[in-house]
Amino acid sequence: MGFDYGPLEARYDAIVIGAGMAGLAAAIRLAMFDVKVVVLEKHYMPGGLNSYYHRAKRPFDVGLHAMTNYAPKGAKRMPLTKLLRQLRIPHDALQLAEQGHSEVRFPGVTLPFTNDFQVLRGAIAEAFPDQADRFDGLVAAIEAFDNLSLDREQLPARPVLAQHLSDPLLIDMLLCPLMYYGSAVEDDMEFGQFVTMFKSIFLEGFARPEGGVRTLTDLLKARLKEVGGEVRFKRGVKRILSKDGKVFGVELEKDDQVIEAPVVISTAGHHETVGLCEALPQPSPETNPVGQLSFMESIHCLDCEPKALGLDQTIVFFNDSERFHYRAAEDYADLRSGVICMPNNYRHQTPLEEGLVRITSIANFAKWAALEKPEPYGEVKERWRAAQAEVAAKLLGEFREHVVYHDTFTPTTILHFTGHQNGAIYGAPTKLTDGLTGVDGLFLAGTDQGFLGIVGAMLSGISIANARVLTAR
Repeated sequence: MGFDYGPLEARYDAIVIGAGMAGLAAAIRLAMFDVKVVVLEKHYMPGGLNSYYHRAKRPFDVGLHAMTNYAPKGAKRMPLTKLLRQLRIPHDALQLAEQGHSEVRFPGVTLPFTNDFQVLRGAIAEAFPDQADRFDGLVAAIEAFDNLSLDREQLPARPVLAQHLSDPLLIDMLLCPLMYYGSAVEDDMEFGQFVTMFKSIFLEGFARPEGGVRTLTDLLKARLKEVGGEVRFKRGVKRILSKDGKVFGVELEKDDQVIEAPVVISTAGHHETVGLCEALPQPSPETNPVGQLSFMESIHCLDCEPKALGLDQTIVFFNDSERFHYRAAEDYADLRSGVICMPNNYRHQTPLEEGLVRITSIANFAKWAALEKPEPYGEVKERWRAAQAEVAAKLLGEFREHVVYHDTFTPTTILHFTGHQNGAIYGAPTKLTDGLTGVDGLFLAGTDQGFLGIVGAMLSGISIANARVLTAR
């Protein structure tokens, strides 16, 4: 039977919708315990939000600026260590290269940070001396918080931060990278997610697999095959089937084929899963709206290393306004803040083939979706790419004359590859942390279950597999 594209059997013990990080991890965990499981993916490659593609014979990563939650080999009680233990994957297989140094840049203040938390702690003590003890108190509260609980109370982050810190600039500077790398909420975060991202970015840190995201997706695919699980690409799900409040399978887009299973784990997103299953009630627009936050990103290939031009940071999170605004852009993109990533500045064993500068901005899905393709979509995309590059050059130094190729993705690209309504990169603002949908046997994992980042997504899949499927066997 073909692992990737072959025929499907009529019945499985479990079906996983989506071959992103959460879906692959959930399937591996189930298959390790002899659950007959298949992953159904509507596209032709794995990864979901964190995938890859080729243009002009160049490989490009989508989504992966950094693999957060870095932990050195042998580290105890760390999310990455737990993940590897649960999937029985050796640390060396990830081929992780740590970051050099990154920065949060606001007007008049720059906070450097590395995978050594004391660098950030010292920078805050120097830039905000009256906040140093308060920051230590916040860190203690963060370390004591159980952000991995599936039934934790959901609280907004800003009021909690205001209990510990009295300087709104420091609060904004801490929120900026955490929001850009994980918040589906405009101008705030759920506190549990804030804790997750704070730990994963500041306390643990950034790394990148040698070879980029494909190293990781190839590793997960190989592990799934090794433990007897299956994955099928170009197998989009048309409907999730249920009767009398219990799921019994799915109907595929291709030939309306029905595959039966008493368990379905969906990583498609909450609203998207509701759209597939008639038995699920429509979420309330007031309490569970569709996500509004989407990004555009331009990737610039250089004829030299970024460091040769003075761009020596791994990632820069920037904001040039008095206050940090994190909400859907009013125009095609909001260039007041953003993320600039130089993947070459990870400590790779093998240098990348070209210099890379990636620039990410908050965007407006509706405006991009309204454009006709190929034009004026292409012209507008190029205009905003050039504007992004100008902002980055002014902030970090000129690099544009060294660009030999560039490509750009927009919110409509995100919609195409993730299926998330509005191209919402982090899904809906309200998360179903327990993974329960109200239909027996149908569970939610991934972005809308609430664990964040690549490691978080995989832990989400593992947690739902453990708590909702394996413990019931």
